Amino acid sequence: MENKELINDGAPTVPEKNTDSGDIIDGKNTSRKNITSEEELPRRRPFLRFLRGILIFISTIIVIIAAVLFVFYIVPVLAELSPKHKSEYSDNNDLKKDSEYKKQIGLVNKDIQRLSAKYNAYTSGQSYIVINTTDNRFSLFTNKNLIREGSCSTGSYIMLQASSGNKKWVFKTPRGKYWIHGKKTNPVWKRPDWSFVEEGSKIPSANDDSRYEYGVLGDYALTLGDGYMIHGTIYKRFLGMPVTHGCVRLNDDDLKVVYNTLNIGSKVYIF
Repeated sequence: MENKELINDGAPTVPEKNTDSGDIIDGKNTSRKNITSEEELPRRRPFLRFLRGILIFISTIIVIIAAVLFVFYIVPVLAELSPKHKSEYSDNNDLKKDSEYKKQIGLVNKDIQRLSAKYNAYTSGQSYIVINTTDNRFSLFTNKNLIREGSCSTGSYIMLQASSGNKKWVFKTPRGKYWIHGKKTNPVWKRPDWSFVEEGSKIPSANDDSRYEYGVLGDYALTLGDGYMIHGTIYKRFLGMPVTHGCVRLNDDDLKVVYNTLNIGSKVYIF
């Protein structure tokens, strides 16, 4: 028994098993430290802030779209459904006997008669054309019936100023009540001064050959006075746009119908 104990006492001590997750190599501890949630949080913060920003941006866009839809679609519907906007027919005999009521009714009837007479004067049995310079559309009427409508081109409202002197031009189609002064077939364009200024050329004499151009106004032209015309165009891709120097341009088919429908003296309403 004693010999056993002596042998055990003399034996080298066996190191205890390391209970850590890592191993000890050359006296150095190579175990990986456990990363706690507190240590990972700073790494995640930029991503979380970015994600939160994206969510806030998307939410803001959704709120704006919903507000716009509400204002433009829901509010008008609610306004129409509101009982305050509903008119009711009244057959109150006492109201009809009221002198002030009779006076107002008389004034309304006079306005109706005046406007009817004015409308009949503008829309007589003759043919006439209406030019809409805002939408660049025309409407042709005969006996107050619409017989043709389509796209046209009107003034661009661009201003051109000569390099020398104070002369300038604003290319707009005049608005108001006009009439057909003349009708031409195969019209020839006599270029005004601004045409040469626009291209940077020297302005020639009044009857110089360079002023005359053929085939640029289409097959027909109807003159309105002061150099303005309703005519054709070689730039058909621009129809429906405000691109002219003041004249009204139509495509070939529409121009032919307008030319054959309107006569000298026919009304032209431009607004």
